[in-house]
Amino acid sequence: MPYGRLEDLLATKVQSLTDAGTRKSLEAVVSGIVPPSDGKGPRYLLEGQGDKPFLRMNANNYLGMSFEAKVIAAEEEAVGRLGTGPGAVRFISGTWAPHVALEARLAAFHGREAAMIFSSAYATVMGVLSSLITNETAVISDELNHNCIINAMRVTRPIEKRIYKHLDLAELEQHLQELSGHCKRAILVTDGIFSMRGDHAPLKEISALVEKYDSAFPENLLLVVDDSHGVGAFGETGRGTEEYTGAGKVDLLIATLGKALGVNGGYIVASQTIVDYLRETSPFYIYSNPITQGEAAAAKAAVDILDSDYGRERLRHLRAMTTRFEQGLTDMGLETIPGAHPVVPLMVRDTERTTALVAHLRANGILATGLNFPVVPRGDEEIRFQIAADHTEADIDEALQVIGLFNRH
Repeated sequence: MPYGRLEDLLATKVQSLTDAGTRKSLEAVVSGIVPPSDGKGPRYLLEGQGDKPFLRMNANNYLGMSFEAKVIAAEEEAVGRLGTGPGAVRFISGTWAPHVALEARLAAFHGREAAMIFSSAYATVMGVLSSLITNETAVISDELNHNCIINAMRVTRPIEKRIYKHLDLAELEQHLQELSGHCKRAILVTDGIFSMRGDHAPLKEISALVEKYDSAFPENLLLVVDDSHGVGAFGETGRGTEEYTGAGKVDLLIATLGKALGVNGGYIVASQTIVDYLRETSPFYIYSNPITQGEAAAAKAAVDILDSDYGRERLRHLRAMTTRFEQGLTDMGLETIPGAHPVVPLMVRDTERTTALVAHLRANGILATGLNFPVVPRGDEEIRFQIAADHTEADIDEALQVIGLFNRH
């Protein structure tokens, strides 16, 4: 059946994104990696760029874990022993030993009763919230929460949906006061690290508000934190925003295996009862294949490395490189958002200049992400730099030098 009229409409929409400079599908294709040498970290080769090496400052691989020999060996061993794919969802054909071992390791790492893995962190958020939000549940959310949280709130249709200004605890408390006694259950959901800015939720203060208002809801006020950018990259031992803020353990902690841990997949840690319930009700778990058995083995190896002296040394180096880069931007008189997390935004606040700077960086062998409206609000246009533990002082200084060349024009 012909559908040319629809294709014409869709092509026009895609072209409008191209014209606006906000099209996301014009992806660079990585074709090879140049190993570290001469005091520099790894460099990346891109299709169409010949043998020109690129310094990657646009990745979530904060600890360089995807290149760790023990992580690679764990995946290869599991694949050789158990095959490449799970074959079906877990309740149909059973689960695999590496999945069970990984869940036990994650629960222990976070000091929780139980853990549950999903195919991605996005699926985790969607699967958890969709199973816990009823038509008598209110949801309160920070305005800069990740798209997965926004979409989970859209599809679940809670009885009340409240959005508070970014990190505005006074407005958050006002919402809690107004909702008290008007619904059975409430869920306060926030990112741990806000990935566009690198700032973090004040979880200690938020937890205190949850404790203060919990009794006003017959089915409790739950605190759900998506710390996908925090776990493995934030806190003295890499336990994320909980650790950094001294908040203690939130009710439900969601994180990813695909950023600092360098593999793939998402997970939740919580009480045994909550995890048991989610295994029976979450469609994103029940009806979707898990990560592969090789990925599960690799992820467990990555957690073991993180939870070691070597892992803590990698975290110390990551913090040092983050500080070096932030200080370099500040010394040039450029605006950033100070923080300890390795997401370092350079606030440009202009779409045309942001686009030009991204092009300048790429022309000089630096890969970084330009964020323009509507990904960020107008006036908040920025370049998001992401520091990694496999960056060296020479790498950081090279990036600062390239930025400085643009800044002088």
